[in-house]
Amino acid sequence: MANFFTKLFGTKSQRDLKQLNPILDKCLAAYDEIEKLSNDELRAKTVDFKTTIHSAIESEQKQVDELKSRIDSELDMAVEEKQRIYTQIEDLEKKIYDKTQNVLNDLLPEAFAVVKATAKRFAENEKVEVTANEHDKYLAASRDNVNIVGDKAYYDNSWIAGGTRITWNMVHYDVQLIGGTVLHQGKIAEMATGEGKTLVATLPIYLNALPGKGVHVVTVNDYLAKRDSEWMGMLFEFHGLSVDCIDKHEPNSEERRRAYNADITYGTNNEFGFDYLRDNMCSNTREIVQREHNYAIVDEVDSVLIDDARTPLIISGPTPKGDDQEFERFCPVIEKVYNAQKQLVTQILASAKSKLQDANRTPEQEKEGGVLLLRAHHGLPKNKALIKFLSEPGMKALLLKTENFYMQDQSKEMHIIDDELYFVIDEQHNSIELTDKGMDYLAKLGEDPKFFMLPDVGSQLADLEKENLSLEEKAEKKEKIMQNFAVQSDRVHTINQLMKAYALFENNVEYVVIDNQVKIVDEQTGRIMEGRRYSDGLHQAIEAKERVKVEAATQTYATITLQNYFRMYSKLAGMTGTAETEAGELWDIYKLDVVTIPTNRPVIRHDNEDLIYKTKREKFAAVIAEVERLIGEKRPVLIGTTDVETSELLSRMLKQRHIEHQVLNAKLHKKEADIVAQAGRASAVTIATNMAGRGTDIKLGEGVKEAGGLAIIGTERHESRRVDRQLRGRSGRQGDPGSSQFFVSLEDKLMRLFGSDRMVKVMDRLGIQEGEVIQHSMMTKSIERAQRKVEENNFGIRKRLLEYDDVMNNQRTVIYTKRRNALYGDKLAIDISNMIYDTIEVMVSDFKDDYEGFSMEFIKTCGYECPLSESEFIKNRPSDNVQKIYDNVYPYYKERMTNIGRLAFPFVKNIYESKSYRYENIAFPITDGKRTITAIAPIEKSYQTEGKEISLSVEKSITLQIIDNAWKEHLRELDDLKQSVQNASYEQKDPLLIYKFESFSLFEKMLTSINRDITSFLCRASLPIAEQQQVRDTDLPKTDNRNVKTSRQEAAPRTNSGEAPQKPQPVRVEKKVGRNDPCPCGSGKKYKNCHGKMEE
Repeated sequence: MANFFTKLFGTKSQRDLKQLNPILDKCLAAYDEIEKLSNDELRAKTVDFKTTIHSAIESEQKQVDELKSRIDSELDMAVEEKQRIYTQIEDLEKKIYDKTQNVLNDLLPEAFAVVKATAKRFAENEKVEVTANEHDKYLAASRDNVNIVGDKAYYDNSWIAGGTRITWNMVHYDVQLIGGTVLHQGKIAEMATGEGKTLVATLPIYLNALPGKGVHVVTVNDYLAKRDSEWMGMLFEFHGLSVDCIDKHEPNSEERRRAYNADITYGTNNEFGFDYLRDNMCSNTREIVQREHNYAIVDEVDSVLIDDARTPLIISGPTPKGDDQEFERFCPVIEKVYNAQKQLVTQILASAKSKLQDANRTPEQEKEGGVLLLRAHHGLPKNKALIKFLSEPGMKALLLKTENFYMQDQSKEMHIIDDELYFVIDEQHNSIELTDKGMDYLAKLGEDPKFFMLPDVGSQLADLEKENLSLEEKAEKKEKIMQNFAVQSDRVHTINQLMKAYALFENNVEYVVIDNQVKIVDEQTGRIMEGRRYSDGLHQAIEAKERVKVEAATQTYATITLQNYFRMYSKLAGMTGTAETEAGELWDIYKLDVVTIPTNRPVIRHDNEDLIYKTKREKFAAVIAEVERLIGEKRPVLIGTTDVETSELLSRMLKQRHIEHQVLNAKLHKKEADIVAQAGRASAVTIATNMAGRGTDIKLGEGVKEAGGLAIIGTERHESRRVDRQLRGRSGRQGDPGSSQFFVSLEDKLMRLFGSDRMVKVMDRLGIQEGEVIQHSMMTKSIERAQRKVEENNFGIRKRLLEYDDVMNNQRTVIYTKRRNALYGDKLAIDISNMIYDTIEVMVSDFKDDYEGFSMEFIKTCGYECPLSESEFIKNRPSDNVQKIYDNVYPYYKERMTNIGRLAFPFVKNIYESKSYRYENIAFPITDGKRTITAIAPIEKSYQTEGKEISLSVEKSITLQIIDNAWKEHLRELDDLKQSVQNASYEQKDPLLIYKFESFSLFEKMLTSINRDITSFLCRASLPIAEQQQVRDTDLPKTDNRNVKTSRQEAAPRTNSGEAPQKPQPVRVEKKVGRNDPCPCGSGKKYKNCHGKMEE
């Protein structure tokens, strides 16, 4: 049926192209006209485009400006009126955005033609001459390829990008215009390797930069961000647009703020996300660097939005008892348990072999052998002897048959298999569980086995209720029970993570140890992921296992997943070579459609069916034989591996055959540029982990095309089809010849965990002997089905993480909105009004039948007698009481703020009129009788408003400090909650559901506390100034980040995140102009008196 509809309506790719082709025709027609323009006329088109956009939105923008001006000038505006105006502004801004997008759609053909014509003029001319304007003069002062002669500016077509000099030689193909259209539409353009994704992006970047709202270009590493901003930036700067890169500047700096204010901003996904978090930790508005999230293009979009999506961005700092961890204490104990299990599994496997290797074995012996095999598999599934034995005829099938038998009836008979083991491993789900035998073994080692079991808190509390104790004694005992549960919960968690570290994580596979530090190796790229740590104590467990320093635990100050960060953009687009396999997830989470762009030249690379062997030994021998054959044909060979260990094994095998080669893996990443530069030469052999996949361009040497091009050899199928496609994509670029061949064995991780029963039966039925190979499309498809199983599993993990972060995101949005309102002060009056009303509502609800209790609470909160009598309070409806009390409290708070402003104004007036201040702000103490905070107000504005600005500054300072303290404590509680709810799975409960309920309860409690504390402080606030020395001019407060660090935590062990390699930093070669030399801008002034002033 699916084939029938495909034939009737065409494939998705065909339907997409049918819609895009008319736009392409318009672009080509526009280009014919644009090409006839002079250089100055070409540049004038950018001004025309901007004028068109401005005219379309002029009336709405004027209304917005007038409304904002009214809010700024009318300081005593009623809260309801202010709320109405802000709603009106939001509606107008949405209308402006929609109108702007419609105009950009109309301008697209001409705008794309302008970019293409610019690229062509730079490609065909060594110098491009234009009439000089102020922007050209500014560029001439810092760019070595821009020179001013008289009234003319000359742009050279050669400049520095990424530390090396490039000469522009690229012009957009027709298919690249299609790709640019897709990106402008807010979709994902899937373009094959070598199709020039970076050049394609220049089209929508230029178009969407015209309104001046900012375009963010997101890359996977800082080298690409800096290089691309310099490489492509010249096209935009030629047309008067500003370009910058955030990774060149320090966080929270004025330079980084300028980078965000540029028309086009390049940067890494990490830094964009971290800047968002830092902005929401700032103490003053000058530290905020980001603008509204308008439009972003994500390079290698599948790596950023899929792989990195399982690793939340975290800003953390010291936590109380951060060093109080038990990993090192329990490490020797768990090591003994692990070694005991290792010895036991060796004995079980030996028994299984003795029963199963007899050709005349009875059915009873086969059944017993199957039980022993399954037991060994549950004990240590990664045992190499077990993996080898399972590759023998019939063994894997017997294991699966036995497992299916014991899994029936909800695995109620599985204990027969597991009781003999010390612990049980489920490798597919990365879980591990201590058995009763393991507990007994711990007892023999001198440990109390009860220490490693979670107590039944419910039963203990139920028993406590039955005891005849006073309320105080019950509360004391209940507290002791909960404390004991918390301690044992932490201990169980520590033991669990240590067991995972020993049984599931291998050095040189999942991680490497360099300079006494455990560093995670990215499964997707094979690169070391600097700064990344496994979460939930797993990283500390691995550190304890490897006998390196165990880092202290930290507390989260701010966190966000990349999914929730990038969903904030009004328009999001992306480009990659491998997004089609994840199209469903990209649509479900981001609502991003994947459009496949046709190649400029047909791909003629030959992709062979997989070669499947029984054992790894046979597979590697076949790989070496294939390498010898290919270098005999003078073809370069790229051998792809999935881990460091395999790359080193193949290197040793090649050395034994005296075959010269290069190795590129996580340990040797510093040599990457040199190794890749040599990889395309005739007979060159390069062994590489997945580092040689994404973003690596291998240029073919002399005579290689004639010999057949680059040969790709994959030594194992990766869990993700995208990684295999990335490896294949290194060959056959832009119509070059090439080939790819994957070698697979039944001992490979993917085949062991997810290979189908059918494949095992086929191998057994054919009677494949050692050294023989199967190559068939049916087997290749079976392997791809196994990969789909893993991808579905990984999608589940990412979705789970997002569900947890969605809970946090809703709370984060509320708090960050309140915080920004306090920081800028524009909507603070509305928030305070709501806080006071909510506080009163909660008090009335809590004490609805207790006037005396309510009266005491009211005095404690507001600092004066309750305005309602007891009879009024009891007689009125609760809602009427709330309104009447609010109508009394709100004017009281406003009067206190007015008094503070009036009292502080003489000091401001004295400082301002005497001009005896160095800074622009004034600091003065504010107290509520218990706490004192320092409020900071701008001197000039406070003077001009006769103290009203001081009142606003007091409100800002109080609100910010209370919100920040409460949010930090709330995040610490959520960290603890997220860890503790995982134990709910032992009680057959969904941890996520409990997390949602509990976190909502904590959040509601926090908001109530924030509202009450702010209301109380504002109603009690006073200015304790005895003399003028307590008032002083000061600078704005700065955020203290000395003990704060940014990191990425691996949310799950099977990590698919792609961190960039550490490449040489690009060197920006700028003009060296002496202070007294003539300025390059052509003004005739000395440099120090012209553009040189900017450096001083």
